[in-house]
Amino acid sequence: MRNLRLLIAYDGTNYLGWQRQKQGPTIQGILEDTLRQILGHKVKLRAAGRTDAGVHALGQVAHFHTTSKRDLETLFRALNALLPKDIAVLRVEEVDFKFHAQHHALRKTYFYQIYNHPVRHPLLRLYSWWVPEPLDLEAMKACLPHIIGERDFASFRKSGTDLKSTVRTVYEAAFKRVPGVAHLLRFEITGRGFMRYMVRNIVGALVEVGRGRLGPEDFLKILEARDRSVAPPPAPPQGLFLKEVYYGKKWRAKDYAPKGVKR
Repeated sequence: MRNLRLLIAYDGTNYLGWQRQKQGPTIQGILEDTLRQILGHKVKLRAAGRTDAGVHALGQVAHFHTTSKRDLETLFRALNALLPKDIAVLRVEEVDFKFHAQHHALRKTYFYQIYNHPVRHPLLRLYSWWVPEPLDLEAMKACLPHIIGERDFASFRKSGTDLKSTVRTVYEAAFKRVPGVAHLLRFEITGRGFMRYMVRNIVGALVEVGRGRLGPEDFLKILEARDRSVAPPPAPPQGLFLKEVYYGKKWRAKDYAPKGVKR
């Protein structure tokens, strides 16, 4: 039995998220079906995190067990030959049998894109949230220190979810302008782990601060309330990207990837 790890990129526009579902296409479903076709047996993928419908990934990580002796280069090439054009495997690795893509992740980085201009951009509609009103970026940045560190993010959970704990640790959060793309803002956040909708809910509140409907002090009050009902609606899914999952040196492995792919 072998434990293989995949680094995956995908455009989530046409999928109902990562997790396999009965009623429509998902990233997990497509990958598992493709692996079964190549390896000749059923495969159960375990991912670093479950992205929602419409959310994208540049660096999703998943692992699976197999009895196949197929070499990594052949598997890599077969996967990318058979997968649809909006899903790609960037790297294939054989890892320690104890490795788990979710449980052993040390930190994850997401970013969210906002196109802030009075006129919508047709080429960015699937990869950003169009906000036509002027945004006060400095006011939005003033909120960020409030979410750094270990905090109770109950106000930014998904409505109706029942979790044992809503405490999460955020290491970094910042706003950046995307080089070469006018009016495109990128909110990037790194943490130990995130609840469903957490990043989108934070962005939804930050945009309300940028619009002037809330102040930085109101953002803090929402966070401290630990009550989802007092927070604004979430930002739409198409602006969210899972950028990277970091595991540390312990779980490094020999891999196969073409030249130019980050190792």
